[in-house]
Amino acid sequence: MEPKSGPGKQYGEGYKYVSYGLTFAGGIIVFMLVGLWLDRRLGVVPLFTVAGTLIGGVLSFLSVYRRLEAERSGQRRKKDGAD
Repeated sequence: MEPKSGPGKQYGEGYKYVSYGLTFAGGIIVFMLVGLWLDRRLGVVPLFTVAGTLIGGVLSFLSVYRRLEAERSGQRRKKDGAD
């Protein structure tokens, strides 16, 4: 059953995109902290922190991108089925 349109549905859409942003930021922060921990443990100053931040950024971007593409293809299928 399709939810009714209105303010409630718009809030739901907004929260979905907030969760995408938190996923993106969270992935970067987690990988950065792991890199910082490794740097302190091994005594290599910014190497793993920078690498972790970059890896976290790329993986977080890919995660959010795949979720958005899946949503977009689902909307296309729904639109094609409605015609």
